[in-house]
Amino acid sequence: MWTGEGPRERRKTVIYREPFRRPPAVHVSISLWDMNTDAAIRAELVAEHVTEIGFDIVFRTWGDSRIARLRAAWLAIGELPFDDDWDDVD
Repeated sequence: MWTGEGPRERRKTVIYREPFRRPPAVHVSISLWDMNTDAAIRAELVAEHVTEIGFDIVFRTWGDSRIARLRAAWLAIGELPFDDDWDDVD
């Protein structure tokens, strides 16, 4: 993302170590960024396509922003499936 202008996007699929019972709440944050400061810094980091088994981290920038690198952190909080769940009890 160092070269080019206009809308740019990168995606990374994350698969959880263990699946959740239902899609969890996912929080993503920037833990490192290396950006050129000659232009405005424009950035968006979101979680998309959240499911029981994973999600996509999506980073977007636009305009003349120049990104050398970025590291994202994430946290998923939700209900885990357990063998002793009571779903099959009448």
